[in-house]
Amino acid sequence: MTAQPAARVTIKDVAARAGVSKGAVSLAFNHKPGLSEATRDRIFRAARELGWAPNLTARTLAGSRVDVVGLAICRPARLLGLEPFYMEFVSGVESVLIERNCSLLLRLVRNVEEEVGIQESWWRGRQVGGSILVDFRADDPRVAAVERLGMPVVAVGHPSFTGGLTSVWTDDATAVTEAVRYLAALGHRRIARVGGAAALGHTATRTAAFDDAARGLGLAGAWQVTTDYSGEAGGRATRSLLTAPAADRPTAIVYDNDIMAVAGLSVAAEMGLHVPRDVSLLAWDDSQLCRLTHPTLSAMSHDVHGFGAEAARTLFGAITGEGPGSHPVPTPVLTPRGSTAPPAM
Repeated sequence: MTAQPAARVTIKDVAARAGVSKGAVSLAFNHKPGLSEATRDRIFRAARELGWAPNLTARTLAGSRVDVVGLAICRPARLLGLEPFYMEFVSGVESVLIERNCSLLLRLVRNVEEEVGIQESWWRGRQVGGSILVDFRADDPRVAAVERLGMPVVAVGHPSFTGGLTSVWTDDATAVTEAVRYLAALGHRRIARVGGAAALGHTATRTAAFDDAARGLGLAGAWQVTTDYSGEAGGRATRSLLTAPAADRPTAIVYDNDIMAVAGLSVAAEMGLHVPRDVSLLAWDDSQLCRLTHPTLSAMSHDVHGFGAEAARTLFGAITGEGPGSHPVPTPVLTPRGSTAPPAM
């Protein structure tokens, strides 16, 4: 026998489960007065148990506006404030929200499980009209969670990590390959990479691309170290790489962000090494920091502000059903500066 599709849960079902009228359910999800907190909680619990959420497209067609967009980031507050990437990314998101008279609800979380709960709470409580999801990993639980909720989102990550969600991403593999080939073309045969958190999807992509590029070029040495993206961790990783005997240490280091590259520059100076004569340094995510150091830092550069703006535009497209769907943004390109040069003979 052919299995019958499950009946679609409706507002009437939620009302029946909570023992209230359909009007009361509407009041609860629209944050209107006239209900006790106990009744509101009972309605939200019934909706959660039934897996029901208001249909955002229907609300939009009825004239409702999306006033708030959510963004949860798994970073300590002290680190987020120092990380130029997210400051630029959020600035790009805000540039689009301002045009639409919307606000950004930003929340810092400790782990992805906490974020799942936050996203569900935002959507059930109709605090947001949709969310931007970042920092994907393999088998990310947010994919199933937001699909179950029927919540409009844009996933900032490669489709290999974001399931069927509408996604925007950069081609990290191609960019890493370009960085390694550039350093090899300068004459470097021992190249290291100081990467970000190992669990993140883009870290895994960059790690695999670095290994493939090093192997394809037949490099004599290729090292990779994972960190938490902080300057302290980047400095420690650099120190561990540069304390090896001169004949065995890397002559070039690629960093997964600008903060770690700046820290690496300080460590090289502390150890009496000249950049770029003794060691070349190459940062990811070009920022003002890279242009303020001495020497200035070579970087894999991309328009992070534009990336954030494109993520926001794609989210609104997902909400209305009129957007471009999943697509890449421009690949980071190499910007050579004073921190890279051929190795000393």
